[in-house]
Amino acid sequence: MSTLDVARAELALAVLYLNKAEARDKICRAIQYGSKFLSDGQPGTAQNVDKSTSLARKVFRLFKFINDLHALISPNAPGTPLPLILLGKSKNALLSTFLFLDQIVWLGRTGIYKNKEHTELIGRISLFCWMGSSICTTLVEIGELGRLSGSLKKLEKELKYTDKHKNEQYQSKIQKSNERSLALIKAGMDIVVAVGLLQLAPKKVTPRVTGAFGFVSSLISCYQLLPSLPKVKAS
Repeated sequence: MSTLDVARAELALAVLYLNKAEARDKICRAIQYGSKFLSDGQPGTAQNVDKSTSLARKVFRLFKFINDLHALISPNAPGTPLPLILLGKSKNALLSTFLFLDQIVWLGRTGIYKNKEHTELIGRISLFCWMGSSICTTLVEIGELGRLSGSLKKLEKELKYTDKHKNEQYQSKIQKSNERSLALIKAGMDIVVAVGLLQLAPKKVTPRVTGAFGFVSSLISCYQLLPSLPKVKAS
């Protein structure tokens, strides 16, 4: 491929990535929490960016609660243990509730809904729902990683006298394990962010700590949304 063809392919991937509302939301999230880290809760330009970006992000999430509502009533993958099914459904229910309530918070912050006290209360309830969904996600990922570890050990025994790294099934399971490990790290960070936003441990989880964890979590989300690179045939 020529240099121009490579540039075209890379730009096409960038366009594909930025066309996703979810990707734009996570980029804004990185800006939001990066600003929170810089401001450390103090008034100024960084705090203004944090607040304005937080409000702008809520537009990207309008009616997004339908996604998790659909996942809640969808059938599970065959062979999934009941505890993991219940945790997964709890995560969907909590996340859907958070996203729905977040729309009411948006109405309050924009002045459409006039009751400020109710807006703040609904905002805290929604954050507790998000923290609960992050805890459920953490437990699901731990359970799934345990299942993957068991199946990998079994597969390694079957491939004892062959090169396991050339086996497609083995490579697929390793990739899934890496993806779930990354999702586990992100969910753990989101729990810390929720604790910071709710001010449950204000002395330990300061605005700067919340911003740092939120920024790294956002970068992980941006990475997870990257489109897969096309396989290039040699000319």
